[in-house]
Amino acid sequence: MIIRTVRKEDYSAVSDLIRIAFSKTSNGYRGESELVDKIRQDPTYRKTFEVVADNHNRIIGYGLLSEIQIENKTSSALGLCLAPLAVAPVNQKSGIGGAIINELDNRAVRQGYRFISVLGWPDYYPRFGYQRASQFNIKPPFPVPDETYMIKPLVKDGLKGIHGTVKYLSAFD
Repeated sequence: MIIRTVRKEDYSAVSDLIRIAFSKTSNGYRGESELVDKIRQDPTYRKTFEVVADNHNRIIGYGLLSEIQIENKTSSALGLCLAPLAVAPVNQKSGIGGAIINELDNRAVRQGYRFISVLGWPDYYPRFGYQRASQFNIKPPFPVPDETYMIKPLVKDGLKGIHGTVKYLSAFD
């Protein structure tokens, strides 16, 4: 298996994978594939932040980073959010999600980003360095359970002096 940048010919398989993976969760499918299509149309979209886990030409995992702002009355900070992350149900619990996260983290650091946020499972993401965003006085733009909204610094002091409310791309609206 390799983690590589998505190709246009992967789009259909990625869409299918996202639908299957999310429909098998307790939250169910909530339009994550359509969200990906919208993010790809945003002017800030970077193909380098969209990766797949390719197992002999079969897409078994997927991850996408997009830009966010953390804003308060006096400042804003540019960062990234991980959404969505998906692994084929039959391949879950085999390290694929972690491999995708690690690859995306490395790509984000190389591009100079200091932090990544995620809305996700509180029993999964902390093993990759995510912590409750509220610990840093960082709030989501909509009501969610505190333990599900997380953030992680990518570099030392990556969240120093940063606080406020996250603002997503318009694709999330």
